Amino acid sequence: MVFFWLTSFFFLVVLIVLVIFQLMCLADLEFDYINPYDSASRINKVIYPEFALQAVLCLLFLLSGNWLMFLLCVPYLYYNSRLYRSQQHLIDVTEIFNLLNREKKRRLFKLVHLVILLFLSLFWMIYSVLEDDE
Repeated sequence: MVFFWLTSFFFLVVLIVLVIFQLMCLADLEFDYINPYDSASRINKVIYPEFALQAVLCLLFLLSGNWLMFLLCVPYLYYNSRLYRSQQHLIDVTEIFNLLNREKKRRLFKLVHLVILLFLSLFWMIYSVLEDDE
């Protein structure tokens, strides 16, 4: 069980790094350190790995029977799938300045959600280690 929690912990850390990378690209664009094409291409390169890793994490929680963590992951997975189906998951170079605030808020909400999941995962990992010792 500890291996499962370690795996989920590292998946969550990678997801947080991907979202922070996207936020840094948007901040660099806002402060005019990078041009819109480079910023959009960098962000669009990590969108699919973020979506796939989130789906794998949600599936991992489901298959291991951790229903609470699975239920906490489902809204994020649903939001990502809704973005994908409506073709709003990739950043358009021509509209990036118009949507900059919305994209930053979207990623901040994702970051907060992932940090909450990370702390819960860390808590359950410590709990399972202490339970295995008994």
